[in-house]
Amino acid sequence: MDSLSEELEEVRSRAEACLSSPCSAHEVRAGVCAMANLPLPPAAKYQQISAEVMLKENSAGNNKKEIIGSLQRLSTALNILEKYGSNLTSSNRPKYWRTVKHNNPVFRATVDAIKGGRAVLCLYGYTNQQADGLSFPDEVQEPDIQKVSSVTLEVMSLRMELDMLIQESHPHPEFFETLVPSVFQQEEKVLGSPSDAPWEKQDKPVVSLTPPKASSSTKSTDNCTICGIFPVSAQCPVCVQRLCSECDRLYHSHPARASHSRITVASDKPSKSISASLASWQCVHCTTLNRMQEVLCGMCERPRLAATALAATSAPLEELQPSTITEWQCKSCTVVNSGSSVLCEVCERPRLATRPPATPSRPPATPSRPPATPSRPPATPSRPAAPTLGLQESQWVCQFCTYANHTPSSTCEMCDLPRPEPAPSPPKLRTPSPVRDFPQLSIKTKGPASDDPDVKRQRLMREEGLKLIQLIREGERKGVSPEEVYAGVRGSGDSSVVPCDWLKTELPPLLDVLCARAATVPLGPRALHAEPLERADGSQEPLSRGVQLSRAEAKHAWLTAGGDTERAVKQALRDRKAKVKELGALGFSDVARCGEALRLSGGEVRGALAVLQRPLLEPFHQRMWSDQPEPPINIHLPDKQRVCRRLLAVYDLPSWGRSELALSLLQDPAAPYTLEDVVQAVRESHDRDFIRRVLAKECPICLSVFPHSKMQSLTSCQCSVCCSCFQQHFTIAVRDKHIRDMVCPVCWEPDINDPEHLNSYFSTLDIQLRECLEPEVYELFHKKLTEQALIKDPKFLWCSHCSYGFIYDGEQLKVTCFQCRNSFCAQCKKPWESQHTGLSCEQFQSWKRENDPEYQRQGLAGYLRDNGITCPNCRFQYALARGGCMHFCCSQCRYQFCSGCNNPFHTTCSVIQCSVTGLHAHHPRDCLFYLRDWEPARLQALLQKEGVAFNTDTPPGTQAGLCGVIEQKDEGGQQSDSACGAQTQPGQAGLCEKHYREYLVSLINGHSIDPAPLYNANELLLACRRYQVEVPRGEAEDDRTYYSRLLKMLMDNVPLGDKVPRKK
Repeated sequence: MDSLSEELEEVRSRAEACLSSPCSAHEVRAGVCAMANLPLPPAAKYQQISAEVMLKENSAGNNKKEIIGSLQRLSTALNILEKYGSNLTSSNRPKYWRTVKHNNPVFRATVDAIKGGRAVLCLYGYTNQQADGLSFPDEVQEPDIQKVSSVTLEVMSLRMELDMLIQESHPHPEFFETLVPSVFQQEEKVLGSPSDAPWEKQDKPVVSLTPPKASSSTKSTDNCTICGIFPVSAQCPVCVQRLCSECDRLYHSHPARASHSRITVASDKPSKSISASLASWQCVHCTTLNRMQEVLCGMCERPRLAATALAATSAPLEELQPSTITEWQCKSCTVVNSGSSVLCEVCERPRLATRPPATPSRPPATPSRPPATPSRPPATPSRPAAPTLGLQESQWVCQFCTYANHTPSSTCEMCDLPRPEPAPSPPKLRTPSPVRDFPQLSIKTKGPASDDPDVKRQRLMREEGLKLIQLIREGERKGVSPEEVYAGVRGSGDSSVVPCDWLKTELPPLLDVLCARAATVPLGPRALHAEPLERADGSQEPLSRGVQLSRAEAKHAWLTAGGDTERAVKQALRDRKAKVKELGALGFSDVARCGEALRLSGGEVRGALAVLQRPLLEPFHQRMWSDQPEPPINIHLPDKQRVCRRLLAVYDLPSWGRSELALSLLQDPAAPYTLEDVVQAVRESHDRDFIRRVLAKECPICLSVFPHSKMQSLTSCQCSVCCSCFQQHFTIAVRDKHIRDMVCPVCWEPDINDPEHLNSYFSTLDIQLRECLEPEVYELFHKKLTEQALIKDPKFLWCSHCSYGFIYDGEQLKVTCFQCRNSFCAQCKKPWESQHTGLSCEQFQSWKRENDPEYQRQGLAGYLRDNGITCPNCRFQYALARGGCMHFCCSQCRYQFCSGCNNPFHTTCSVIQCSVTGLHAHHPRDCLFYLRDWEPARLQALLQKEGVAFNTDTPPGTQAGLCGVIEQKDEGGQQSDSACGAQTQPGQAGLCEKHYREYLVSLINGHSIDPAPLYNANELLLACRRYQVEVPRGEAEDDRTYYSRLLKMLMDNVPLGDKVPRKK
């Protein structure tokens, strides 16, 4: 078992590799065959699918035939599942490979009809259950090729084992006896149980002529896999076929299989043994070949005739072979062919292997046999039956064409007319041999057998049939239908005339004659015993004029009549009358116009209908192709249907009900809606209340009522305003305000401080403003939008003289503004002075402090001005002190930030732990926001601890008692820059206390000094809570130790502000 398991794994790996890679079908089939032929039970062979469960659940039936039918349906479903798997493993997968629809008829009839089919689809990856089918999950982009190949291989192997089990050719059927025992019970009962039937004992000498076989599966493999009748003479390892000599010649004559090398198979039977077909018998009901040991037919389950067994003991062995094994009759042309041929010798049609016809040979007349009369009188007394000389019981003569039929069918094989007498019932079980002849009639033959009139008639019918088949083939090569050939043969009347040539030369004049004869026959109430036509008003229409036929109508009638001219004229008149009546039922009562339209259209009702409708559409065509504008729809017309039709045609409404709804809304006197607004609202919904709400929207700005189509809204919110208010709001915002003020006038959304939403918002706003703003206003909007984008460029500079912005690519420090032509430093943004040439910004500042009297006179006020506020977004500098409120809004980009730490102010916080609502910012512990509350002495102590010097003396030349620091003030709703003017204190360098604290904090920030070491206990605990620092207090730990450990944790884990200005 270990070696078989290793062999199974090796076979599986090779076959799965062939399935997952572009290999040939022969390699895949060879791998599947190798896996199916392994002597392992299904439980050990199939690891992915539940093969045993599928076999047990899909083998229902009351007998062997029903169980085999259930297994065949399972095999068909496995074939479809195999195709699903092959599509998934293919490199060129179908377009809709992700889904399997339940409404697919193939899926419903095969996979969904068995138990376990959907489980296999789940193994493929179709695990997402939907309302209309199965699909792959959305997160799965590609199928698991390795798993799909493994499941597909098992499906293909199980299908092959099922086919072998159904055909009784499985090499190891013992593994399936416990799964589907009903398939093997009947065979074991017939072959293994003793029987006392008389024919069972008589069959033993025949069975003993063939060598004993181990099982039924071994026996079936000795016959050809294609025809199943003749013994195997060659085996092809490429296409895995065991063929007889004739099937091998025909199958490998194809160019694609001509290069296959075959292995000759020597027969293991004795040389004196009879043919394989002698060990079989044919059912007289369904003509199926069965083994000699079987008592019941394997197909129809009818009993075998006992006469076969009795005749086997007395007749020679050569007579045991039925004639149907060596000869077969073509179902198309009734020619008897040899048993080795696959195609008919005359018509080249394939042999019907599922039901070979029984064709017994005619025995010679024996004069010693006493004459007899037929045992059954004719079924129709008015017409005597044809003589049945020498006919067997299964043969009968057609009374219409006198053809001798060899099968007990209800219709004649030659003329397809019904048999005048009922078909013979199936023969009962009796002892006489089935090859015994009926006794002949007491009619003495007058000549040899070759002069028999029945034989002559059959020979003549065969010759005429072969000739007609030859003519039909020639006609097909020339593009002539079989009906035309047959009608041409009858119409010419001369067997020597070629029908195709006669149709080209003689048929057109004949059709003209038919048309002329039809024109002389009136199509009135008395013609052809027809009923008079009725007009639209109910009166009758007598027609006395002749019928003008087209050649197409005449030819169709001539072919229908089989070439008979008289019948063709009558048929043409009947067809014309039926078509005229059909057109009359459609509303066209003018018979003359209908006849002319049918003639022009060649007898086609659809074409005649188009000809008759063309004049009715002429006014519409004139209106459509005219240059005049379409007249407006008058909703007050009395003909409501006409108005609805125009609404449907002009505005393309979904249905007739929507057009009626639109008309009712337009005619409502209490709601004066426009036609375009109503049509647009009706297209969106069929609810009248919803449409009324859509047509009556209130603008929240001007409080006027407008339809939904006259309202505009931004993509950032759900607010809607009228078009006039929308245009007015954004016109004022573009002309007089900043670009960041272009938000919704109702809810003032969105928050443009968020850079992620900024670009997407302005891209959609640009499309809306392009249609509603005036051209010069829209151009100004684009200019401001461009400046907003240029601010983000690192090379963008603001002029320190006129607030003009531009991009500077140079490397020199001196920059000249393009607007005001003044110069400034590109690095420190100070107005350019000649002393700055050749010096860095720090060296120039040191020179000014030491040599510039004006700078020295300003003292710390000038220091605060030079170290003013710089916008972190657009880098625009303000020569202003930070002062009291730390919330600063840039006038250039409207960016809101803290002037002490440059962190942004926002309403929507990105910090997860933050619970503050409204406008706020998050400040580090060294920000002026917190340090401005410290006393100057405490700030000086922090600087002294770090060894940083600071000023306390008032500079000479300054105004005593008043602070001269420039700051931004709000005066009458406008912001202006002016001196502080607050009272100064001694020892604070001529500044007020607020600005002196700002000066000390700027030194602390310039030297990156951490203020945490000066925190008291409450400040330390508050800072730890603010920055989410949690340190558990130990047991018996004193305050000093705990606060020291807490301070160390705060300084290590929470850094200083990264955006705090560090200028010195």
